[in-house]
Amino acid sequence: MRLSDLQSKDIVNMDDGKMVGSIIDVLINSDGSMNSLIVERGKFFSKLSRGEIEIKWSQVKKIGEDVILVSIDNL
Repeated sequence: MRLSDLQSKDIVNMDDGKMVGSIIDVLINSDGSMNSLIVERGKFFSKLSRGEIEIKWSQVKKIGEDVILVSIDNL
């Protein structure tokens, strides 16, 4: 899967069902494995605080056709 494929998907927190935002970058470990996704906060979260959040790869629960489900318990 390409980064552009991931960037076209919405990021949804499966803990509360809310859209988190969109992928703008990824962090790669020195061994070449993906460490985390850098996500620009969506409209809901931008009202609370601006900026980017880092979602660890271990928090990604499912990559679907249109969405990426993540588990983030404290935003």
